[in-house]
Amino acid sequence: MTTELIWVLMLLAAAMVLFASNKLRMDVVALLVIIAFVMSGTLTLNEAMAGFSDPNVILIAALFVVGHGLVRTGVAYQVGEWLMKVAGNSETRMLVLLMLTVAGLGAFMSSTGVVAIFIPVVLSVSAKMKTAPARLMMPLSFAGLISGMMTLVATPPNMVVNSELLREGFDGFGFFGVTPVGLVVLVMGVGYMLVARRWLCADSGRVENKEAWKRRTFRDLIRDYRLTGRARRMAIRSGSPLVGKTLDDLHLRARYGANVVGIERWRKFRRVMVSATGSTELRARDVLLIDMTDSEVSVRQFCVDEQLEPLVLRGEYFSEQSRDVGMAEVSLIPDSELLGKSLRQVAFRSRYGLNVVGIRRQGEAMEGKLVDEELQLGDMLLVIGDWKLIRQLQQKMHDFIVLNLPAEVDDVAPAVSQAPHALFCLALMVALMLTDEVPNAIAAIVACLLMGKFRCITMEGAYKSIHWPSLLLIVGMMPFALALQKTGGVTLIVQGLMDISGGHGPRIMLLSLFILCATIGLFISNTATAVLMAPIAIATAYQMGLSPYPFTMIVAIAASAAFMTPVSSPVNTLVMVPGNYRFGDFVRIGVPFTLMVMVVSVLLVPVLFPF
Repeated sequence: MTTELIWVLMLLAAAMVLFASNKLRMDVVALLVIIAFVMSGTLTLNEAMAGFSDPNVILIAALFVVGHGLVRTGVAYQVGEWLMKVAGNSETRMLVLLMLTVAGLGAFMSSTGVVAIFIPVVLSVSAKMKTAPARLMMPLSFAGLISGMMTLVATPPNMVVNSELLREGFDGFGFFGVTPVGLVVLVMGVGYMLVARRWLCADSGRVENKEAWKRRTFRDLIRDYRLTGRARRMAIRSGSPLVGKTLDDLHLRARYGANVVGIERWRKFRRVMVSATGSTELRARDVLLIDMTDSEVSVRQFCVDEQLEPLVLRGEYFSEQSRDVGMAEVSLIPDSELLGKSLRQVAFRSRYGLNVVGIRRQGEAMEGKLVDEELQLGDMLLVIGDWKLIRQLQQKMHDFIVLNLPAEVDDVAPAVSQAPHALFCLALMVALMLTDEVPNAIAAIVACLLMGKFRCITMEGAYKSIHWPSLLLIVGMMPFALALQKTGGVTLIVQGLMDISGGHGPRIMLLSLFILCATIGLFISNTATAVLMAPIAIATAYQMGLSPYPFTMIVAIAASAAFMTPVSSPVNTLVMVPGNYRFGDFVRIGVPFTLMVMVVSVLLVPVLFPF
């Protein structure tokens, strides 16, 4: 063992200790590793920085952007709605369905991409179900890793092993050759996670989720401002005198005390909510959302006079309309020109395009004619209207401070009309990846550029969507693979294990190969592990006079079984922050499951691929 190898192993141990202690951010530790390698002369600057140009890093960054496009166009939201609809309020059904869906998609496209796309879905679902994201994020990552065991093209290690077989003159594995093992592991993984999820909330994810639960929703705002029972829905009949006139022309508030806060309108075979501004012209079949609390005229008389048809207003109406209509609490600043004036005097709706539906003063919701109430310092106003106009209100800092945006703002899809284009970009990316004619990174970049072309994403949003700490962590850990190879560390470990296990039976050798792959996979990528171990597996089969297929298959499975640490695979790294996990969480949950996969593989592989 050389001095350089001892130094690399010591540095590796130090990094692992820092990761486990959680004293420093993981991306900071990774950057310190790069500095240490260069300053010690173990690696050149180009070698240590090679991760920044690695195609896999570019691929991960591009997939963050693709995921952002799916969120911005509402596709991810619809997937979450579908999962919620099927699972109901059952976290168990949600976990099972989530893992099956991710494993199925990951069988035909990058598991990293699938996980990146589903992270915002899981966060949204967790918030709605009021469950800690930690209980679903690790099942998500495990399903992504298991998807690598589903088809030949699901992960690079499978293709590396298959290529080594072909190079040695053997027939390669079939497209679904690994699938039987993958299906068994998937079923086992789902069952394991149904039990292990209970261990994920002892401390990880708990604080973050409590903060999410404190965030108010539409329902909370309606309760706090005593809006329950105040709103009415009324459809405009074809002969109504309201048709063809604007709200400013009609003076409904002055004549009837009726405040129109929203309008439902038919567009492309569905109703959408449009802003009720003073210049909005009413049409036949429009449905008005009206607050008549201040009215001295009966609702029935109002409907008769203006030829309106009363409709049912369900309790969940505002929550169901949250993608089209928004709510927010705002407060006036001390120098605001609105202080001492009423909403009518400042023409609030005409000026800002939003309706004030509630005022809280000294913590209590006010009642009566709010439109004529003089605004005071400390008042909190509940406004309702288009999300875009609410965002613009945030920029009017000379008058307002937007105190609270409800949780539903996360589900707003500002580019929902571009959803078909986003799906096309995703399908094209998957198709390019499946053909293997275009590198995965290029396929993802093409999808990003097309999403920009179709206005599914904005440039600013694309850059913000990339989770840079995760990328830095991956880049910083890549030099370990090269350092171990340069100093002879991997070769030394492999040769030692071969000397110990070479004289035992074939199943013991399968067990040894799995353990070795899983151990090496703690420090280097699973693709590099497969590159190193595939020739060794075939050479072992030659020496023992047995078929190479069970030995190479065990290497492929073990390379994908990177469950034990957050740096074992980019998939684990991706869920580290949103799941609020610590290094030890992966060790505690991943090690037992890896042992289970090892036992099942050693027993099942020789049955499918006889010695």
